[in-house]
Amino acid sequence: MPSTFWRDLSPSAALAAALALLVGYSGPFLIIVHAAQSAGLSPAQLGSWIWAVSIGSGVAGLYLSWRWKAPVITAWSTPGAALLLAALPGVPYGEAVGAFLAAAAIVTLLGVSGLFDRLMKVFPAALAAAMLAGILFRFVAELASAAGHDPLLVVSMAALFFVGRRFFPRYALPAAILLGLLLAAAQGLFQPLPAHGGGGGGPLFTTPQWSWSAFFNLALPLALVALTGQFLPGMAVLASSGYRIPARSPVSLLGAVSMLTAPFGGHGVVLAAITAAICTGPETHPDPKRRYVAGVICGALYLAIGAAGGALASLILTLPKALVATAAGLALFGTLASSLSAALSDEGRREAALITFVVAASGVSIAGLGAPLWALLAGGAVALILRPAKARQAEAAVGQRG
Repeated sequence: MPSTFWRDLSPSAALAAALALLVGYSGPFLIIVHAAQSAGLSPAQLGSWIWAVSIGSGVAGLYLSWRWKAPVITAWSTPGAALLLAALPGVPYGEAVGAFLAAAAIVTLLGVSGLFDRLMKVFPAALAAAMLAGILFRFVAELASAAGHDPLLVVSMAALFFVGRRFFPRYALPAAILLGLLLAAAQGLFQPLPAHGGGGGGPLFTTPQWSWSAFFNLALPLALVALTGQFLPGMAVLASSGYRIPARSPVSLLGAVSMLTAPFGGHGVVLAAITAAICTGPETHPDPKRRYVAGVICGALYLAIGAAGGALASLILTLPKALVATAAGLALFGTLASSLSAALSDEGRREAALITFVVAASGVSIAGLGAPLWALLAGGAVALILRPAKARQAEAAVGQRG
C-alpha cells in the first residue's frame, strides 16, 4: 500500500472503521438473516448472500475511499433487506436473483446517465419514506408479539436498547444483542450447527430468471429504496462533512458492483448513512484529509469477513429465531422513526404519504403485485388529486403577501 496511507494512518481512524463494521454486522446484518429464514433459504444460499454483500461493500468502499480521499463507507441496503422480509417469501430464488440484477441495473443506469440528482428532485421523497415506513412497521410491531412468547429475552433486550439510546447510543444495539446472547445461552435456546452438505463455504452462483411479478414486487421497490433511503442520505452525510463527491461516481460504481454480486445473492451494495457518520466526523481524525483511512480500513475488514461468509452463516443460524427477530426489530426502530418523520413532515403531501403508509403496512397483494408497488400507486394518485388544490392555496397565499 502507498506510503501516504501509512503516514495518514491513526488509531482513531482504525477504531472508527471497526465501530462502523460492528454496527453494520449487528442489527442490520441480522435483518438479512431474518429475511433468509423467512424465505426458507438454505445455509449455502445465506452464506453466498453474506459473501456477496460483504465482498461488494469491501471492494467498492476501499476503491472509493482511496480514489476520492474521503471516508466513503459502503454497505448492503438495509431498507432493501427490510423490504425483502415481506417480499422475498414465496418468490422463487432464481426470480429473486433476477430482480436483484434488474434493480442494480436501474441504479447503474441512473448513475451513469447523471439522472440521479434530477430524479431525486422530481420524485416525492415523502412517498418513498412512507412506503419504507409501512414495510418496516409490521416487523417492528412483531416485537410486541415476540414478547408474549419469550418475555424475558425480548423485554430485557428492548429495555437495555432504549436505556442505551439514552446513555450510550452508539453501543445500544450491540449491548442489547450481547445481553440477548447471554440470556439465550442461559436458557439453552441455541440451535445445533446446520449441516451444509458440502455447501455454504463461499459464493454460490444462481442463474437469474426473469419475472414481471418479481420485477414489480422486488426490483422497482429495491431500486427506489436504495436511491432514496441510502444514496441520498449517504451523499448528504459526506457533503455535511465537507466531502464534495460527484454523485455519479458512487452511484454508478455501486450499481455496477451490485450487478456483479446479484447472481451470488447480493440484493444491493449502497452508500452507508448511519455508519458513514461514524467515520466522517472529527472523532475519526481532526484533519478531514486523513479520515479517508477509515474508509480504506473498513473496506479491507469487509473483505476479510466476506471470505468467511459460509462459516459466519453457520454460526448465525444457531441463534434462536426470537433473538434474531428482536435484534432486527430494534435495528429497524430508528429507521422507522426517521421514515415516518420524513413522510409526514411535508404538509402538502401528508395525506398522500399517509395512504402510502397504510397500503404498504397492510401487506395487500392484488393481481400478483405486492403492497410496496400498490402503496406508491395509491400515494401517487392521491398526490395528483390533491396537488391542484394545494397549488391554488399556495398561489393565493403568495398573492395575499404581495
